Amino acid sequence: MSRRLARETALQVLFQLDMTKETLELKPVVCKWAEEFAVPEGSIPFAQELVEGTLTHQKAIDELLDKFSEGWPVSRMANVDRNLLRLACYEILHREDIPGRVTLNEAIEIAKRYGSDESGKFINGILDKVVESVNKRDEKENGTLPGN
Repeated sequence: MSRRLARETALQVLFQLDMTKETLELKPVVCKWAEEFAVPEGSIPFAQELVEGTLTHQKAIDELLDKFSEGWPVSRMANVDRNLLRLACYEILHREDIPGRVTLNEAIEIAKRYGSDESGKFINGILDKVVESVNKRDEKENGTLPGN
C-alpha cells in the first residue's frame, strides 16, 4: 500500500472541494484522482477514509488549527497548506495506528512538493504543536505524566 500516494490523492480532493465549494459524491472524485496519481487499488480506501474523516471533523480541526497557528486564521492560509494541515490533523487525531511524527513528516514532504517554499516550515511548526498536544493528552489519560 502506498500511503503517500493516498495522502496526495486526498489532498487533491480536499483542495478541489475547498476551491469549488461544491458538494460532490466523494467516492467517484477520490477514484478520479487516484487514477490520476496511479494509486494502487489497495490504497484507495485509505485515501477515501482521509477525505471523509477530514470533512467530517473539519470544524473541530479548524478550531484546533486556529488555536495553534497563533494569529494566522485557517481562512487566511494558502489553500494547499490549509488542506494539508486539515488532512494531517485528522490522521493525528483519529488514526491511532499511525504515529503522529510519521504523519507530521509525511505532511512536510507533501508540502515541499505542492506548497510554497515556506510551506514545509509552516506545516512543521503547527503540526509539531498538534502532535505534542496529543502526546500530552495521551500521557495524561494513561497516567504516564511525570509525577504520576
